[in-house]
Amino acid sequence: MNVVMIGAGYVGLVSGTCFSEFGANVCCIDVDEQRIKRLQEGEIPIYEPGLDNLVAQNVASGRLSFSTDLAAAAAGADLVFVAVGTPARRGDGHADLRYVFEAARMLAPHLQDYTVVVDKSTVPVGTARQVLRIIREENPGADVDVASNPEFLREGAAIRDFMHPDRVVLGVESERAEALLRELYRPLNLIETAILITNLESAELIKYASNAFLATKISFINEVSGLCEATGADVHAVAKGMGLDGRIGRKFLHPGPGYGGSCFPKDTLALVRTAQEHDVPCRLVESVVEVNAAQRARMIKKIRHALGGSETGKQLAVLGLTFKPETDDMRDSPALAILPPLLEKGAKIRAHDPKGLAEAKALLPEAMEYCDDIYETLRGADGLVLMTEWNAYRGLDLDKVLSLMRGKVFVDLRNVYEPAVMAETGFEYTSVGR
Repeated sequence: MNVVMIGAGYVGLVSGTCFSEFGANVCCIDVDEQRIKRLQEGEIPIYEPGLDNLVAQNVASGRLSFSTDLAAAAAGADLVFVAVGTPARRGDGHADLRYVFEAARMLAPHLQDYTVVVDKSTVPVGTARQVLRIIREENPGADVDVASNPEFLREGAAIRDFMHPDRVVLGVESERAEALLRELYRPLNLIETAILITNLESAELIKYASNAFLATKISFINEVSGLCEATGADVHAVAKGMGLDGRIGRKFLHPGPGYGGSCFPKDTLALVRTAQEHDVPCRLVESVVEVNAAQRARMIKKIRHALGGSETGKQLAVLGLTFKPETDDMRDSPALAILPPLLEKGAKIRAHDPKGLAEAKALLPEAMEYCDDIYETLRGADGLVLMTEWNAYRGLDLDKVLSLMRGKVFVDLRNVYEPAVMAETGFEYTSVGR
């Protein structure tokens, strides 16, 4: 089976590589010539554990290739996946579909034999039908079906998620399209993966509804964490007590500085905008977005209070900048909302991150300083802020940390450490919801 993946970014590269591991012949296409050149030379432009080895293996087998020539790749394709970015549109929060529609226009003239064009990008309800309309306008004689196959990949665990998914969602309108997609995903039959066949609109909405629900769990426990601080309760005990209820579950009940990344922020906004377009109330998701913004503001106040009421002139050491561990992704990371206001009020910030420094330097203010060594980051600091729970930060030599720092303030926004242990060590320890 011949597969074309339009877009060699995070979703396209991971999905294309995994499809080639399934046995398909995959060509990943991108208009970014430099990105394709790097991939052809064996350089992976994103950090995802295990991806470099999987790419190398499948390139060596001849099943995976990279190109900027869409015409040549599309000519013999059975399936063409559109996996381009759909960022939140500036000003209104709608998903920006320009790249999806441009991909459809570029693809249409090169479709020859029967082809299924599949939306892999996260797109609002109705996008697949718009893609089909564009293809019909550009190439009225094309023998084509459109389908929706949303991705559910967690950054840092994307390969496992692809190879062992909870479910595969296929929005299709013809038996031919369903048959091709089932054949592509046939290796998952061995592990009896649930494959849900539905219409286009349902498949598109499943992705948004799933992400909005997970974001809701995060915002809910973050609001509860504030109530715990006010009443003397322990948010971890509360979350555990909730999570043991099988109707609720433990996942995503972890307090912190708010959700970030490439999906939850833009997808919650896009779902709200879609609801508004259809004149349907979506007040719960609107509140989720508001709570997430408020949680980040609360973290700034928490850091400021820990420093004695003012960050002016204080040296801060920040550990972790990416929105979560095991990724170099800085998109909508809490660090982007929390650190600039501290800098504006006169704080001096030195930061470390195992994989995110290059991205951080492009997105954070120039006043930031960066270190490649964890302990060098701490030297002379009045306070330490643990922002992202990388494994490298879970086993710090606390005595060494205290000896390097000028002050004793330790603000743990991920609740990695235990308050009693930190108090014994001599830190002025602050966490979330405890």
